[in-house]
This record gives sequence, structure tokens and C-alpha cells, in this order.
Amino acid sequence: MKNQKIYDITIVGGGIVGAATAYKIQLKFPNLKILVIEKEDKLADHQTGHNSGVIHSGLYYKPGSYKAKNCVDGRHQLVKFAKDHNIKHDVCGKVVAAADENELPFMDKIFQNGLANNTEGIEKINADQVKDIEPYVKSIGGIWVPCTGIIDFRGTTEKLAELVESKQSESKIVLGEEVKDYIHQGEKTEVITSKNKYLTKYMVFCGGLQADRLAKKDGVKLKEKVVGFRGDYYDLTDQAKHKVKNLIYPVPNPAFPFLGVHFTRMVNGDIECGPNAVFTFKREGYGKTDFNFRDTADALSYSGTWKLLFNNFGFAVNEYRRAFSKKLFLETLQRLIPNLTMDDLKPGRAGVRAMLLGVDGDTRDDFRIEYKDKSIHVLNAPSPAATSCLAIGDAICDMAEKQFNLN
Repeated sequence: MKNQKIYDITIVGGGIVGAATAYKIQLKFPNLKILVIEKEDKLADHQTGHNSGVIHSGLYYKPGSYKAKNCVDGRHQLVKFAKDHNIKHDVCGKVVAAADENELPFMDKIFQNGLANNTEGIEKINADQVKDIEPYVKSIGGIWVPCTGIIDFRGTTEKLAELVESKQSESKIVLGEEVKDYIHQGEKTEVITSKNKYLTKYMVFCGGLQADRLAKKDGVKLKEKVVGFRGDYYDLTDQAKHKVKNLIYPVPNPAFPFLGVHFTRMVNGDIECGPNAVFTFKREGYGKTDFNFRDTADALSYSGTWKLLFNNFGFAVNEYRRAFSKKLFLETLQRLIPNLTMDDLKPGRAGVRAMLLGVDGDTRDDFRIEYKDKSIHVLNAPSPAATSCLAIGDAICDMAEKQFNLN
């Protein structure tokens, strides 16, 4: 260990937030040696690589929140980054469509949010205007959001990591190594992975679905716990792809902590429908029957999980029924596109979302980043974290500059 290289900063987690953080720090401090450690064999293999691929506009988030500020700033940075580096993307716009009059008050609320958050170009539109944009949608009106888009988030992550190594030859991206432990030793920390040991001065944890465990191992006093929710998708078959031009969202139910099932044109031309949201028995499990004893025991021994499920019991039951019933899933989709049929749908992929959950059963909605001793922890980075990644990277870079005395 005597002659071993000492990295200035080690980032744990190779999702888009970890890669963007490494990129932003490297950009501002080109002489620093940065190490990124990802346990999977490729980057962006969990939340980043399994999300809807949407560049979010900032429509849904409470004005003044970190989500609102970082989403709008991050979106502008992300689109420019995609243009500069030839990342597949398309700022195609979306419609938020109201299916009935009960949804109009909340549609108005998110419209006002959008105005307060400087979501440029948004406008309320009537049912005929919705049909002009998405001819197969049946609605009573909606919101046109021209600055929403789609992007290849995995490709973005890979480009960010590539730029880190190209800007500093001493920096390194390590794949296929899981961080097992870290031991603070005076001015440096020994990072022990499943294959190697590394020395570093400081650490940044961008662990996503494992964020709470990494934080607690580092002595962070965290009352909340990460609970995973799987989201299943269906794809439109080739015969039905013409029924969706770009992106179609429902008006989200304010009583439910998710945006609802929506239609998304992906950058490869596929059309995804989903996701639902069901409690998962494995944090990184993408199959309906995936199970991990530790993850399940962790979640079901936590009072916050039961309070969340109890408070949203009707929603939870419906989501589970839809997870195992194509017919029920189709009925949800038909609220906006009535002429969809069973033959129009084929099973798609799934993703898992990390929800930081309080003991009271409430999800911690906003981004949360904390500093402790020689480490920074990203404790909560739900959607729109991928859209916001470069703005989050700026925030972590500023925190690291101050707390780590970078120069």
C-alpha cells in the first residue's frame, strides 16, 4: 500500500448522477485524480438505464424546491451536452391530457407550477388541439409542453465517463467491482471492493437504490430508509406505433406519489406504455417474481413501508392487479387512447425506483445531498434526477470545493 496511487476523490456509483458528478468536478479541477467505482459490468445499469428516457420540463415540482431549480437548469445543460456530443435525443414536446373534469383543478395546479418554474412555452390547449398533436387521444383538454424531450440516458452516462478519463489520464472508471467497505485512516480512506483496494482522500456516494445502506455504513444518522418500487412497461406493437407520435401523459393523481402510466416514444423509435408502481421484494429486481431476503426483510420490518401501503391501500391493490393483468393495464391506457387493443401491446422491460421513505410513510420527494466528515452522500435522487444530473453535479462540485478545500 506504501506506493499505491492516492485518488483525490472516489465516487461510488456509476449511474448518471455519479458520472455527471465526476465530470463536473473534473471539468472544474482538471488536475484532480478521480476514481469512479461501479459494481455492474457497465455503467447506468440500474435506475438510469431502466427509466423512461424522458427529458423532464419542470412542470410537476413545487416552486422553489431543489427539484424545480435543478430540473430546469439541468434540462438546459443536458440538451446542450447532447447536441455537443451527438447523444441521441429529440426535444419533441408532450401533451398532458385530462380524461375527465375531476382532473381539471390539478391540471391547473401543475400548469401554474410550470409557469412558476419557468417551463418555457407551456400552454393550455383544448380537446381539438390535443388531437392535432396526438390524433388518437380522447380528452377534454390538456397542456402542451414543448420543451419536454427524449434522450439516451445510458449513452449520456457513457460519454460523461469517457470525458472524465480523457480530461485527466490519472482518473479512472472501474466496472464490475462492488464497494464492500471503506476505512477512514487519518487523511486518507481505504476503499475495499470485491476485487481490489484503493486509497482516496475524499468520497462521494451516488448509490441510488443502495444509498441508505452506504450512508449508514459511513455513520450518517439517517432516519429514513430506501424502499424500491418496480415499474413495468408494455411496448406498442409495430401495427400500433402510429397511435402515439411523441409523449402523452395523464394528469397525475395528487394523492399518489407517481406520475401515472404514460406513453413515451423512445430514441430508437419504440413506444413504451407505463410504468405502474408496485412494491418490489428485491431492490435491484426487474422480474415480477424476483426476491431477495435481505431487501424484503429490510422493507417489511420498517414501519414506514406499512404506513405507505396502508395510506395508499386502494392504489397499491390496483397497481398489483395491473402488474399481473394485461387486460387491466390496457384499460388504464384506454382512458387516453380508447381504440388500443390487446393485440397492440407486448410485454416490455421494467425499472425499479428508489424511494426514500420516512417512518411516517411519506416519501421524501425532494433531492437530498448531505456532507459528513470526508464524504458527500446523495441520499435521495428520484425523478427528475436523470434530467437534472448536470445541475446536481454542479451542486455536489460546489459542496466538495467548500468541504474538501479543493483547489
